[in-house]
Amino acid sequence: MVSQVLGFEILPGYESWAAGGPLMISSDGGATKLALFKGEPPGQRPIVGFRWLAFRVDGVGFLAFLEQAASAPLYNEDGQVVHELQAVDHDLAWSVYFCDPYGNRLEVTTYDYAAVAAHTKSR
Repeated sequence: MVSQVLGFEILPGYESWAAGGPLMISSDGGATKLALFKGEPPGQRPIVGFRWLAFRVDGVGFLAFLEQAASAPLYNEDGQVVHELQAVDHDLAWSVYFCDPYGNRLEVTTYDYAAVAAHTKSR
């Protein structure tokens, strides 16, 4: 899902790091990289590291993410599995908010407001 919607791919040459170190991913062939480290579940340790990470996508990507979210392991801040994400209308943008299994807050946002609004109103 991550590569299909957000465009991230595991960087060639860094695959072996994922076993004990970070999983290195990029959406632009490695010009920028995101290193993902395994963490402790919420409540097992004090909060460290980033508290919120947002990804910007176009309207098509946003709608695709919403459709595929039901089959992904997404969580709320209490660590409970979320089966459906509710898009939040910010008047200029649309966002969805969720957590990974380690309690890190994540956001997917689009500024392609009209495309998502048209889809939402057609439902």
